[in-house]
This record gives sequence, structure tokens and C-alpha cells, in this order.
Amino acid sequence: MSVANEAPLAQAKILIAGCGDLGLRLAHRLGAVSTANIFGLRRTPDATLAMPANFQWVTGDLTQASTLTELPRDLTHIVFAAAPNARTPADYEAVYLFGLQHVIRACTSPSLKRIVFISSTAVYSDHGNQWVDETTPTAPTHFNGKTLCAAEQWLQAFGVDHHVETLSLRLSGIYGPGRNFLLDRLRLGQASAPLGEAHWANRIHVDDAAAAIVHLLTLDQPDSTYLVTDSTPLPMRTLYEALAKLVGGPCPTVGPAPAMVGSKRLSNKRLLATGFELRWPDSRKGYAASLTEQDS
Repeated sequence: MSVANEAPLAQAKILIAGCGDLGLRLAHRLGAVSTANIFGLRRTPDATLAMPANFQWVTGDLTQASTLTELPRDLTHIVFAAAPNARTPADYEAVYLFGLQHVIRACTSPSLKRIVFISSTAVYSDHGNQWVDETTPTAPTHFNGKTLCAAEQWLQAFGVDHHVETLSLRLSGIYGPGRNFLLDRLRLGQASAPLGEAHWANRIHVDDAAAAIVHLLTLDQPDSTYLVTDSTPLPMRTLYEALAKLVGGPCPTVGPAPAMVGSKRLSNKRLLATGFELRWPDSRKGYAASLTEQDS
């Protein structure tokens, strides 16, 4: 079993490309476990945020290669954690495919050791109630999954050509403090879910996601792909009913699953086999803790 070792990060130069909520949590975790030089790429950095002493903002738009000419040199690690502004084919390609290419090409050097791409389980098609893991063939039917597959494939080819380790981390649905869209809809009785086990849902707490990225960033001899998800996939009806009760909303009405979200039961066995431990293996408890954190 491989075990993560943060010691190599002591001399690392790490770029977090796309430093939103997940990227900020990642930066704080990296700052807590290492003396690495950490850089956060963002179109409009927020200087009012309290960040670790070894963190530095970098201004640039990863969709515009001309704005990336002043990125830090001799980077050792890149974490691509960007997200599109809108759920459209053009926005997905601009960020996940072309943005990824722009950043990596701007940062390629002999010092570069590892690139971590934050992908999504949207690369898988609908699998009903069947288990899905890293060996399951990707066959997305929607533009989001197709774009992410293309980005993963480009990254893998780049790694082979340039002798750089590349990891694609396929995250399930992220939840946590401040991510209240679903909870607000359930509170207002505006969310529906299919009956029984017609559709399975998978989640990962944002703090567990950030912790997993740090863990895998320096894992010795990692695999090229990991599913980053909790240990308790649930029928969407089971999850929504539990969350509705949690926020004091009515029982969700019966309705179809959200569009572009295939049903599947995601396995995190490969991730757990590396020695990683989830703080929130069941999203029902994680959601409850997130609400407590927001209210405190």
C-alpha cells in the first residue's frame, strides 16, 4: 500500500490554477503541512482573504494564453482546479480543454514533476445501480463528460511526451459550507427525486476533496486516475429525503433525476487503498456538519 508523504513539498513550487472554494481550501491545507511556495491563479485575486504565509496570488485568465506569460517559473507541481462560469459546451472547452493546455504549456520546464487535473465522474455514462470504478470504460453521452474525457486524454499524452506524472481525479458531487443550492430547494419544496433505487447519487465533502488532493499530490508511484467520492453512494430518493428532513422541508415530490447526471454507484476503493481516510464517509452526516458550521 502506498502512503502519501508531504516531505517532498518542502522544496516544492505549486500552482493552483483556478483558486476558487476548492482551491482555497487546498491552499490552506498545503500551507499547514509544508513550507512549499504556493501560488494561486485567478482572474481577480482577493487580497482581503487570510492566506498562508507561503501563499502568493497570481493574476491571469487561463482561457487567455496571452495573460499567462508571467506565471512562476520552475514549478514542480500544478493542480488544475478551475471551473467554468456556465454549463455550456463553449465554456467547458474554454476552461477544461484549452485552459488546461494554456496553463501547462506556459509552465512546462524540467522542474515540473506532477500535474493533478480535477476532473469529474461525468466522464461515465449511466450505469443504473451498477458499481463504477477507475477501470470502468468512459463513454459519456453529454458535452460535459466528453470535454473532460478529451482533457484527460490530452493530459495523459502530455505526461508521456514530457516525462511528467499526470493524475486525473474524478470528483463526484461536491458539497459543503456555502454550497446551499440543493438544500435551499429542498427547504422550499422545489426539489424532486425518483422513487426507490431508480437513480443513485454520489457525493464528496469539499474538505475531504481538498485533503485527498494533498494526499495524492505527493503519493509515491500513484495511479493515473482516482475516483474521489465518499463511501456511501445513496439512492437519490434516500439522500433527498434525509436532507429535506435536515433542513425542515417537505418530503420531495416524485420526479425525474437531474438532466446530464447519469445514475451510478461509485467505488472509492482505489483511493482508500492508498491510506487516505475520509472525515465524512456518509454525506448525510457531512451535510449536517456543514450546516452546523455555517450557523456557528
